[in-house]
Amino acid sequence: DLIKIRGQRYGVPERMHLLTGRVHVHPKGFGFVKPEDSTNDIGSDLFIAGSNLNQAMHGDRVVARVEHGRTLSRTEGKIVRVLERSATGLVGRYEPNTPGFGYVIPFDRRFLMDVHIASGNAGNAEAGDMVEVEITTFPTQTRSPVGRVIRVLGQIEDEGVDTQLVLKKYGIPDAHDQEAVGEAVRLGDKVRPRDRRGRTDFRDLLTVTIDGVSARDFDDAVTIDRLENGNYWLGVHIADVSHYVAEGSALDRSAYTRSTSVYLPDRAVHMFPEKLSTGLCSLKPKVDRLVQSCLMEIDPTGEVNRYEIHDGVICSNEQMTYGDVDAILTQKNSNLRKKYAGLVSLFEMMEELFHVLRKRRTVRGSIDFDLPAARFELDETGAVKAIVPEERTLAHRLIEEFMLVANETVAAELEGRGIPTLYRVHEPPDPLKVEEFEGFITSFGYSLAAGTESVTPEHFQRLLERLESQPEQRPITSLMLRAMQQARYDPVNKGHFGLAAPFYAHFTSPIRRYPDLIVHRSLRAGTRGKLTDGQRRTWCELLPEAARCTSDRERRAEDAERELIQWKKVRFMSDKVGDEFTGHITGVTAFGLFVELTEQFVEGLVHISSMADDYYRFVEPKYLLKGENSGKIYRLGDLVHVQLVRIDKDHRQLELGLTDVLRSVRDAVDGRNVWTKIKKHSARPVSSRRRKKRR
Repeated sequence: DLIKIRGQRYGVPERMHLLTGRVHVHPKGFGFVKPEDSTNDIGSDLFIAGSNLNQAMHGDRVVARVEHGRTLSRTEGKIVRVLERSATGLVGRYEPNTPGFGYVIPFDRRFLMDVHIASGNAGNAEAGDMVEVEITTFPTQTRSPVGRVIRVLGQIEDEGVDTQLVLKKYGIPDAHDQEAVGEAVRLGDKVRPRDRRGRTDFRDLLTVTIDGVSARDFDDAVTIDRLENGNYWLGVHIADVSHYVAEGSALDRSAYTRSTSVYLPDRAVHMFPEKLSTGLCSLKPKVDRLVQSCLMEIDPTGEVNRYEIHDGVICSNEQMTYGDVDAILTQKNSNLRKKYAGLVSLFEMMEELFHVLRKRRTVRGSIDFDLPAARFELDETGAVKAIVPEERTLAHRLIEEFMLVANETVAAELEGRGIPTLYRVHEPPDPLKVEEFEGFITSFGYSLAAGTESVTPEHFQRLLERLESQPEQRPITSLMLRAMQQARYDPVNKGHFGLAAPFYAHFTSPIRRYPDLIVHRSLRAGTRGKLTDGQRRTWCELLPEAARCTSDRERRAEDAERELIQWKKVRFMSDKVGDEFTGHITGVTAFGLFVELTEQFVEGLVHISSMADDYYRFVEPKYLLKGENSGKIYRLGDLVHVQLVRIDKDHRQLELGLTDVLRSVRDAVDGRNVWTKIKKHSARPVSSRRRKKRR
C-alpha cells in the first residue's frame, strides 16, 4: 500500500522506514504500535516514547517511522500520522473548571489527555459525575481534545455505573441495533414445519439440558444410550443458530462485531438479541428446537469408534440444573431421585461415561487446571452481599467432558475433509518461558522432569497432581498458566497443547461464540456437499481476519469481566478497613507482595514501604523478598496475616499491611502513629498520568 506524504506525493512505507498499525498506549505515557504487516523487519511491536506519540490516542490506526533508540539494541518509533481514530467518544469524570467550562478525566487511563468541555456542552453534568462524551475536535500540538457530554451516567458509587463504565471502556456494544432486533423478531418464536424438512428427528430420544440455575441461553442438550455391544451412544445436540442467521445479514454482522457474549457479575451482554439467544435458539424443554447433532459410539476405553453428524430436531424432556444433577448422583438425594425417577438411570450412565472419558484424557496427558473461583451473591440493588467459592461439581465436569469429545470429533471431521473453518488452537509454550518456570519451581523442590524443547502436556499434568492440596499449589499453577501460550482461533489446525488433542474446534456454543457459528456453517456446507469452489476461496480469504477478530474480542471480553469483578470485590471490602484477614502470597515483586484473602477471594497489595521492620530485597529468580537484617523471607504460597489499611478507589485496589510488621513497627516507635507513615508511602495520586495543559 502507498501512504500519502505531503501534497500529492505518495511513498512506499517499507522504503521510507514506515509502518502502519494500531497504537496501544500505556497509562504511564508511552505506547507500542502493533504492525499490520507481520512480515516487517522489526519482528515485534514498535516502542513509542511519550514525546513521540504526536497526539495519537489509544487504539488509533497510525503511521510510525522506525528509528534507532537511545541504545543500539533498541528500535523505537515516532508516530508521523494518524490514519484513523479508534474512538469518537469516551467515558470519564466531569469536573468544572472556570464558570461555564470544564473537563472530563477519562476513565480509561490509556487515554492520556483530558477532554475539554466548552460552555453549554456539559448538559446537566455536575462535579464528579461519570459521563459519556462525544469528541468533537481531536487533539493537535496546541490544543487538547474538545467534546460534549451526551449522557450522564451518575456518581461512580451508584449501583450499575461500574458496569456501564467498563462496557464503554472496552467498546462492548450494550444494546443491539434495530435492524438486527427486527430480523430476530421476524423469525418468530416457534419451529415451523418447513424448518423440520430434511432433518433427522430426535424428538423420541430422552433428552436433557444441564445448566446453571440462572442460565437462560441453553445451547446444548445431551442424549445417551448403551448399545448391544456394550459401547455408549452419546448424542450432543447443539442449537442450530446457523439455520436462522444468514451470512452477511444484520444479525450476522452484529454478532461478528461482538464475537462473544460477555458475562458480567450483574448481567449478561448477549451476542445475539434475546429474542434469538434466549428464545427461538434456546433449547427449552417441551418445545421443538433445531439442532446440529454429533452422535458418537464410544467404547469402554473412551475411544470414539464411529460418529454421525446430522441436522436434527429435538424436543428436550427436562431442563436440569447442575445442582440437582449433582445432588442426584453424589448425594443420592431421595426427593430429587423420586422427582426425576425417569432420568436417574440416564444420569448414572452419563456418570459412567464421564469417568471413561476423563481417564482417557488423563492417560494422554491432558492438563486440567482446577483453580478455585469466586461467585458473587447480589442483593436486589445489584450490590455484592457475599463472595462465595464457585463449586465445580461432578455435573459441571460431566457436561464439560461431553462437550470436549464433541468438539474434538467435529474438528477431526473438518480437518479430515479439508473443509475451511476456524480451529481452537493452543500451541506449545515458549522454551524460554518453560526454562524460567522450571527454575522457579526448583526452589520449591519440584521439576517438570523434561527438557525445555521436549516438554509435553503430560509433564505439566504430573506436576499438577503433585501440587494437589499443597500451599504452593495456587501460585505455581498461576505461573504455569503464564508460561503457557494463549489459546486462540486459527484457520490452520495446530492442535491443542493443553488438551493434548491433535484436533480441536469450538462447536458447542454458537449462541454465545461466533467461531462456533463458523464451524456450524463449515459443517453444513462441507459435509452436505454444498461448498462451492467460489465459497471455499472466499472463506479461505476471510477466515484469517475472522480468527484475529474473534480472538481479540475474546480477550476484550475477558479483560472487561476481570476488571469489573475486581471492582466489585473492592467495593465489597470498602466497609472492612481495619479488619484483619488471612491469605496466601500470590505474587512477589520489587514493590511488594500480592496477597489473596482466603475467605474473600480478593487480592490486595502489601506495599514494600509498609514493610518497615527491615530492608527487603527482591530475589527475582526465586520470586521472594528477603530481609537484609533479619533474613526473614516472604515467598509465593506463604500463608500470611494482613490488615486492610486502605481502599484505593481510583485504581480499584486493596492496600494491605502485614499484621506482625505493623505491630512491631508501632511498638518500636513507642506509640507514634505509623498509619500516617504507611498511608503516606502507599497512597497513590488520583492519576499518575501527566496532564496536557488545558486550553
